[in-house]
Amino acid sequence: MDIITTHVNADFDCLGAMVAARRLYPEAVMVFPGAQERSLREFFLHSSAYALDFKRPRDIDLDQVERLILVDVAQSDRIGPFGELARSGRVRIHVYDHHPAGGTDLEPEFADIRPVGSTVTLFCQIFREKGLRPDPEEATLMMLGLYEDTGSLQFANVAPADFEAGAFLLECGGSLSVVSEFLTQELTAEQVAVLHQLIENRRELNVGGVDVSISHASTRDYVGDLAVLAHKLKDMENLDALIIAARMGDRVFLVGRSRIPEVHVGEILEEFGGGGHAFAGSGTVRDRTLVQILDQLPEVLARHVQPRWLAGQIMSSPAKTVNPNQSVDEARDLLTRYHVNVLPVVDGDRPIGLISRQILERACSHGLGSQPVAEYMETEFRAAGPGASLADVQELIVDRNQRLVPIIDHGRLIGVLTRTDLLRQLIEKGRKEGRFGTFGASGDRAEPWLKTKRLGRFVRERLPARIVDLLDSFGRVADELGMNLFVVGGFVRDLLLRKNNLDIDLVVEGDGIAFARQCAERFDCRVRSHEKFGTAVIIFPDGFKVDVATARMEYYSRPAALPTVEYASIKLDLFRRDFTINTLALALNGDRFGELLDFFGGQRDLKDKAIRVLHNLSFVEDPTRAFRAVRLEQRLDFHIGRPTEHLLRGAVRQGFVERVGGYRLFRELKLILQETDPWPAIRRLEGLGLLGFIHPGLKVDEEAAGRFTEAHKVVSWYQLQFADRPCRSWLVYLLCLTATLAGEEMTGLCRRLNIAPKLRELLLEARSEAMAVRRRLRRWRWRKTEPRPSEIYRLLNGLPVELVLLLMAIESEPPVRQWLAAYLNSYRDVRTLLTGDDLVNMGLPPGPVYRRLLEDLLAARLDGRVSDRAGEETFVRRRYRQLRQEPGAD
Repeated sequence: MDIITTHVNADFDCLGAMVAARRLYPEAVMVFPGAQERSLREFFLHSSAYALDFKRPRDIDLDQVERLILVDVAQSDRIGPFGELARSGRVRIHVYDHHPAGGTDLEPEFADIRPVGSTVTLFCQIFREKGLRPDPEEATLMMLGLYEDTGSLQFANVAPADFEAGAFLLECGGSLSVVSEFLTQELTAEQVAVLHQLIENRRELNVGGVDVSISHASTRDYVGDLAVLAHKLKDMENLDALIIAARMGDRVFLVGRSRIPEVHVGEILEEFGGGGHAFAGSGTVRDRTLVQILDQLPEVLARHVQPRWLAGQIMSSPAKTVNPNQSVDEARDLLTRYHVNVLPVVDGDRPIGLISRQILERACSHGLGSQPVAEYMETEFRAAGPGASLADVQELIVDRNQRLVPIIDHGRLIGVLTRTDLLRQLIEKGRKEGRFGTFGASGDRAEPWLKTKRLGRFVRERLPARIVDLLDSFGRVADELGMNLFVVGGFVRDLLLRKNNLDIDLVVEGDGIAFARQCAERFDCRVRSHEKFGTAVIIFPDGFKVDVATARMEYYSRPAALPTVEYASIKLDLFRRDFTINTLALALNGDRFGELLDFFGGQRDLKDKAIRVLHNLSFVEDPTRAFRAVRLEQRLDFHIGRPTEHLLRGAVRQGFVERVGGYRLFRELKLILQETDPWPAIRRLEGLGLLGFIHPGLKVDEEAAGRFTEAHKVVSWYQLQFADRPCRSWLVYLLCLTATLAGEEMTGLCRRLNIAPKLRELLLEARSEAMAVRRRLRRWRWRKTEPRPSEIYRLLNGLPVELVLLLMAIESEPPVRQWLAAYLNSYRDVRTLLTGDDLVNMGLPPGPVYRRLLEDLLAARLDGRVSDRAGEETFVRRRYRQLRQEPGAD
């Protein structure tokens, strides 16, 4: 059996082509594989086409099929129930199609695919070649397909062969009046509603200099003739290219139309399982939602839309390069010699990194001129091919802040595109469009690489009213002083991540201390200033603090040194920060309130969940950033970017962390231990080789993991039970981390971290005492002795609560843990009702005996032997008489 079939959602071109194919395969059976467009269904209801004897798929025994004749389709996933049969390899396949770019996933025995406006046109050519003529009814059916698929011979993809086909069919008796009747129909109410949605939801994307419109609609039930609505929308808005997506029931239907050669809608819709030719295409999607498709469309368009300019046309060639083994000094000489600012680092012809003048100069200033370029090159870069569009290159240079883009062909470097190359093209484009650049609020030219976004409404919705009022007020003070004011750093980062963070850091382009003092007068606050760094803290009456800094830049005289400060702009101030996600700033001046400044790709890295440094000497200049990178990575559930991790490991390998002062190192460790669960960060420090700089004897193993797990439980329990009596959780974790260090090792750690005397005493003497207490408690357990509350109190009283929590964390014996918990819950706050003054009033002679009496009284109260004042007085009098009778009492 031979079957003639087409794609699902068949249109008039499918009908006309199937009828024509029947003339070539007279014994074949015509079968629609699925639904038809509404206009085609209406035609069957109002014409005699039902007499053409179409079969339904369920009427066909697939085992009897020997040959499939596919018309207007060449992909197996578009022919419904015949797809599996076509892929099985047991039937012969003949293909007739007018979508040459679509290709096929089948292996046809015969294929005739021609670049014409309709499949009917292809059959008209075959008929004329074979000397065949359709009868008037067949000619009319074929003419319906021809006119529908070519827009009545008006689409941009219409070829001379389509006009010849129209003339041929007219000669054979085709009826134009029937074509007019069935192709020109009034829209139904449902179609009008969908068209209204398409008009309202249309947006325009500029892809490589080409404008493409995208629109979408949703209905609960199927609405036919989506292609008709696409035509109407395209004509109404005079669009060059249009893609529409309509969710109907459980499917999403796609239609594409294009008037320009840069947008091949057939190729675009192939990515969604559809197809078509350059100027018209369609598809049906079942496995993705409308939202997913709309999210994916920009990426698909970026791959398929042909840009106006190509990278190969504007690149600089040949490129000046350096190899990874050349020294920093040699690379700097090359930059000077060729008057360039960035060099590709190549292994043979293959680019493996970029090195900039800024990095080389700073490396030389640190005495690293003999080091190989590979140590400090930027390895996280994007390259482009010679066919990349101007928009692609602009994204890399502007959005990703990449100074130079290597142009590669088959892995070989053939040229480079620099900021100058791009700027030249953008200026030329701006001149042609009658515009040139943009200006900032002050009248100066805005940064060409700066990404801004207005977030005023978002800020007011997300933050508490008091904070919004404060930011507004700060902005007004800055306006009065003629200063630019920004809130920066973690506050902005966490605001965009929708995390709570009210630690406000302000940066002033001007005199930060003068700004802070003006605010103090306005809001009745105190100011604590630091003249050397141009910083201040505004302290409100309720204790709330706001940090203020003068916009400044920092440079380092040597690796790991503290920075030298100079005043600068907000951009240079942000550049001194540790990671890109901390370089975001919000303007607070009245006319710019809520304007987000992103000079260094911070928004991109928030989206990518990546921790990245701003330059390749970041860890050389300040190795403590390595610890901050780990802390932020674990807190935010981000990842350290691969190039950043490479630089971090390089700083560790070259010993820069060893040069960091003990206090700075301890401060970073303390911040890590203050996290809710510091163990993942500790484990990461070990993996990066950083933990050994705190002390080489620290171990990250299963035993340590168990201590931290238990400590986390104990600390959480304590914070829940005693919210008004906080403990230093970081100290509990520090004690867990150092639990295996012996006395001399612990002394060495305290010396390395320059720990203050009071804390050193706790880590050495008090910790040793706590271990002795634990041994005593465990002896009670082994002897199966139940200690009295007073004995537990006497043993634990005086130990810092953090050491008691440590004992709970490391203790495996349940009774011992219960005794420790009982001390915290019940015993440590027990006090006697009587005081020394009461003993005087009772007529007892003052003296050393008072201390003994009060200690014994407290023990009696803990053990439940006294419970009220009368009982305490009775106990004291009796105990006093006993003590008087002891030898030597006088």
